[in-house]
Amino acid sequence: MALFLLVLLVLSFPSTNAEWPPSPGYWPSSKFRPMSFHYAFKSLWGFSHQSVDQSALTIWLDRTSGSGFKSNRPFRSGYFGASIKVHPGYTAGVITAFYLSNSEVHPGFHDEVDIEFLGTTFGKPYTLQTNVYVRGSGDGKIIGREMKFHLWFDPTQDFHHYAIFWSPKEIIFLVDDVPIRRYPRKSGETFPLRPMWLYGSIWDASSWATEDGKYKADYNYQPFVAKFTNFKAGGCSAYSSPRCRPVSVSPFRSGGLTGQQYRAMEWVQRYHMVYDYCRDPKRNHALTPECWN
Repeated sequence: MALFLLVLLVLSFPSTNAEWPPSPGYWPSSKFRPMSFHYAFKSLWGFSHQSVDQSALTIWLDRTSGSGFKSNRPFRSGYFGASIKVHPGYTAGVITAFYLSNSEVHPGFHDEVDIEFLGTTFGKPYTLQTNVYVRGSGDGKIIGREMKFHLWFDPTQDFHHYAIFWSPKEIIFLVDDVPIRRYPRKSGETFPLRPMWLYGSIWDASSWATEDGKYKADYNYQPFVAKFTNFKAGGCSAYSSPRCRPVSVSPFRSGGLTGQQYRAMEWVQRYHMVYDYCRDPKRNHALTPECWN
């Protein structure tokens, strides 16, 4: 009986190590002022499927259209964040994205840095996918560098802050100021260096978004709604002086992460990472030399 009670307690109260990340000790989102949507962005497509209430933006997908927006300025480095809340319930096939790209300037040969919420089925968690493309093509030869996570909270219940930090030396993805992934520059061939714009969108990616396309978007559950607020962007625009110095997401002006930030990131990757392209034996790693040790 005592053993049964002990097992019950263990099942009822999961290990605190796997519940919430350790403090990163530094909160870069507090260093940047929020911006209104109209000041920083413009609607790109699906104009009838978005609405703005003060500084908050709502976009949605139904069987007629999705929606997207784009920053007014291109950047060559910076911190880019937004607080986002995604749709609950059945969202298979639906992508809510917040990302950097120069696809309109370099079609078929663009760079891209993604935060993507991959929709899901009832009872299964959202997957947060981070990705980096470098001079990718649109002919099926695009090389993704995906890392995927199941978050330590439900992203449908409240707003959480998601951010991309991009400098000439590294890309860091953050959730609520906790670094979840660092992608260092190891060569010019494996790192995006051309100016990019900041985008957001919601769209139907049924062919691949949920369990490699096993589950499709079901418009019986439409509309699928995503909410964005607390937009933040700071750094060097493409029009800045060459003397403009990249911002940082740590106390170090030169960039990088503190030991405490690294420990928080290691915790996330230990307990919540569900895919790492560098560890995928099905991938041709001759195409991803940054994975080589």
